[in-house]
Amino acid sequence: QVQLVESGGGLVQPGGSLRLSCVASGSISSIKSMGWYRQAPGKQRELVASIAGGGSTNYADSVKGRFIISRDNAKNTMYLQMNSLKPEDTAVYYCNADIRKVGLVGSVNYWGQGTQVTVSS
Repeated sequence: QVQLVESGGGLVQPGGSLRLSCVASGSISSIKSMGWYRQAPGKQRELVASIAGGGSTNYADSVKGRFIISRDNAKNTMYLQMNSLKPEDTAVYYCNADIRKVGLVGSVNYWGQGTQVTVSS
């Protein structure tokens, strides 16, 4: 069984910072691409940032220059450093990863349960 567990969400004032973490656990052989998505009330889930196994990154235009995605392959962990937060960043943030389980050939896409980020004064 494979699980993705996010942490680090909370309430922060505009201009503040938060760091989200996503830990993958279970019978993991390797993790390919990983990403952070978010969903605000009444809106569709959108990609915030992604990071490939080799470390190349991609960001939504709305977060470029403010958010930094990174990963620690030895710990099966991904991070999202969020700086200069704005009220419009308020959403549930979800971790996503393509994971190859031990003993299997292909990878499977997994989602975490989400962590709430609220930016408000």
